[in-house]
Amino acid sequence: MAHVPTTVHGSASRGDEPLTGLRPVLDVIPDHCYRRSTLRGLALLGRDLLFYGLAVWGLLSTDNFLLVVPLWLLAGVAVSGLFVIGHDAAHDALFDSGRLNAVVARLAMLPSLHATEVWIFGHNRVHHGHTVRQGMDFVWHPSTVSDYRQSSRFGRLRHRFEWGPFGAGAYYLREVWWNKMVRFAPPRRWARAMRRDQAIVLLFATATLTATVIADGVGGVWLWTKVVVVPFLLFCQIIGWVVHVHHIAPDIRWWPRREWTRVRGQIEGTTILWGPPGWDLFFHWIMVHVPHHVDMRIPCYRLPEAARAIAAAFPDEVHERPIRIGDYLRSVHSCKLHDFDTGRWQRYPS
Repeated sequence: MAHVPTTVHGSASRGDEPLTGLRPVLDVIPDHCYRRSTLRGLALLGRDLLFYGLAVWGLLSTDNFLLVVPLWLLAGVAVSGLFVIGHDAAHDALFDSGRLNAVVARLAMLPSLHATEVWIFGHNRVHHGHTVRQGMDFVWHPSTVSDYRQSSRFGRLRHRFEWGPFGAGAYYLREVWWNKMVRFAPPRRWARAMRRDQAIVLLFATATLTATVIADGVGGVWLWTKVVVVPFLLFCQIIGWVVHVHHIAPDIRWWPRREWTRVRGQIEGTTILWGPPGWDLFFHWIMVHVPHHVDMRIPCYRLPEAARAIAAAFPDEVHERPIRIGDYLRSVHSCKLHDFDTGRWQRYPS
């Protein structure tokens, strides 16, 4: 496993020739990395549903906080795992069947309260289409010093918290889920499908709330909060951190619109992070992110092999390292604001 801590601010290259497109990168990915197994995809879904079901059953069965807290952690991680499976299906990468991908995406994203078609628009089309591009990629889009100085006092305080070590969940909840999932005004072309999926999520939320109130009266509100809301908030914390480490680091540059290229976005703009043994029991190789951005069609369980092939062919361009809490803490310490002209991260002005 290679460790590449170097800063990459120029154009990616292979040998002495600069990369101008993704074709040379796609060419090194083995063909069998595109083979999908319906059985394996369903097995991953079933395993996550089992963990989620056990966590929900436990939370419904006890109010003992010595048990509730670890059950919340299990539920939050299980919701995150289901979301990653839904994310893969929403890319049409998990199964060969488009219909099965559509059904699994909607099912797996329900506990995280995500409307699939809204997610597909924001994530597949915008985020993947314009990764780390100024004014286009909305996920962890950096502010400039000028932006920060012009914001209100509350806005500055919010920025300091959300871009600090404990603010990833608050950022994801506000900026991605609330602004881009709930309040988002669907473009006319996709409005019908988006509103349908928003209605499905709303039905899930109201049906579970109604069921718990019917079962336990006023106490059902707490029951619903315990079983649905808290795991959702923990999921936001987890996924906010996951996306942060994918695209924010001292050696990852965000680019002005006219200077951006697909190579800069899809290779230099993300990471390959290797977790400890057992990590991918829930995270399903989502941290092996470069090959996923190079080609969204690769199923999650084939990403490690694709990543090794890309890293071997382009070792100077790929950000590859183990997952380390120290790297994250260094990022949130130094990556506060961004100068898009120089490509440098900056701390807050005094």
